[in-house]
Amino acid sequence: MQLRGEMKQLEPMSRHTSWRVGGVAEHFYRPVDVADLQQLLQQLPAHEPLFWLGLGSNLLVRDGGIRGTVICTSGVLNAIEWLENNRVYVEVGVASPQVARQTARRGLQGAEFLCGIPGTFGGALAMNAGAMGGETWNIVESVKVIDRRGELKTRGADEFETGYRHVRGKQGEWFVAATLQLEAGNAGQSLQQIKQHLARRGSTQPTSQPNAGSVFRNPPGDYAARLIEQCGLKNTCIGGACVSEKHANFIINTGTATARDIELLIQRVADKVQQASGIELVREVQIVGEPHEHD
Repeated sequence: MQLRGEMKQLEPMSRHTSWRVGGVAEHFYRPVDVADLQQLLQQLPAHEPLFWLGLGSNLLVRDGGIRGTVICTSGVLNAIEWLENNRVYVEVGVASPQVARQTARRGLQGAEFLCGIPGTFGGALAMNAGAMGGETWNIVESVKVIDRRGELKTRGADEFETGYRHVRGKQGEWFVAATLQLEAGNAGQSLQQIKQHLARRGSTQPTSQPNAGSVFRNPPGDYAARLIEQCGLKNTCIGGACVSEKHANFIINTGTATARDIELLIQRVADKVQQASGIELVREVQIVGEPHEHD
């Protein structure tokens, strides 16, 4: 059967990541829907490396690019269905802030925190993203997953091991959708909460410059930003990559950064914090792809 989505060759990943850097993807596919995605998986050679991409907001793609096929779900697997008993079915390509707004408008509460997560809902599921004291997996009832053969299964939330920015499930399966269990709430209050959170986020984070959100996880009982700031690292730059003046746990692309600049800066920050405090910062941002030929 014919694929209905668009397959691109040598697609620049800088177009698909919030840092606006990265080499090319060997093959880049955006499926039209779940059935088209099944079709693609059935047609790809079994040894073809796969990489799943949402909005690319928590991701550093190295300058050498990505081998194999990148499957982009952002903006395509984007259905939201309203179920009974305050439950909602959400596909992985829906932007997390969209899930927050749509559920709030329906008078459902519990997903407001998703307004502060700049990626797709699939990304939020994969890393148990959180903000405002809420965490993704606290509202997940079940998920729909797809495997390498294009087969779909539904799994309960209890089949996954989840923790702070951490999710582990069966190897070789990827999220396609989730059913969320929310509570009846008040639309006005929820929308107000979202508005306040976004205002606070805008005033404390460099939202107007290319960044990938928090670079490091917060260590237990502390804040990565505080530790970084304590080392006097705000405004430290390597090439076009700089530690944000506004929020020390953000690295911004001032316009000319390469992925290598950003990766070196991430390493420098981690090293300095380790030397100064003995605390080993754990990266929240995922780094993928091949280093550049010259590295």
